[in-house]
Amino acid sequence: MDYNLLSKAAIFRGFNPDEVAAILSAVPFRVRKYKAGSVIAHSGETVNSFLMVLEGVAKGEMTDFSGRVIKIEDIPASAALAAAFLFGAKNVFPVNVVAASDLRLFIIDKPDFLRFLKSHEKILVNFLDIISNRSQFLSDKIKFLNFKTIKGKLAQYFLQSAGPARQEITLGLTQTSLAEYFGVARPSIARVMGELEDEGIIVTRGKNLKILDRQKLTDLTLE
Repeated sequence: MDYNLLSKAAIFRGFNPDEVAAILSAVPFRVRKYKAGSVIAHSGETVNSFLMVLEGVAKGEMTDFSGRVIKIEDIPASAALAAAFLFGAKNVFPVNVVAASDLRLFIIDKPDFLRFLKSHEKILVNFLDIISNRSQFLSDKIKFLNFKTIKGKLAQYFLQSAGPARQEITLGLTQTSLAEYFGVARPSIARVMGELEDEGIIVTRGKNLKILDRQKLTDLTLE
């Protein structure tokens, strides 16, 4: 087991590799390998274990009413899978989880993980942080989905990233990632960003974006 890899995960934040090895010596865990394209979990299946991508990338995806597969998000190495659904009344996977590449999955069954949390307060705090950060991410995403137009979604994203004072931001997401985040096609993101530039509202240089007209950008969030 590569405890250096594990020590980089959010669940083990604050522990060095030797400490992680010592902690896990008393916890039953296993590592399972998946080939790219393999299904890790189907939507509706019960979440019975704490799951974390050890190496590789997984993805969450769903199928719409027409049969089209929609990618919800990528789940990189060190990220937990469906951690917020491990406990609670409806502890099932909300979407299908598929291996986007060859990957290894770190697994601790729920009863063992619960004892693990009870025995290590710092691990418990880390787990609560994971759930809280996930809830905040989903809350922000719901806000964006409430905007009817792509311009409104992008305007809110730029304003939120800039805060009340800054005019310049570095885009943390590519156009492809923005499209996936908003649930729209990538060409639509490129087209709308081009329109915002043509209208003199923003200007972009690579990953850098400058807000030229904050009021017009704000007005777009009200449409």
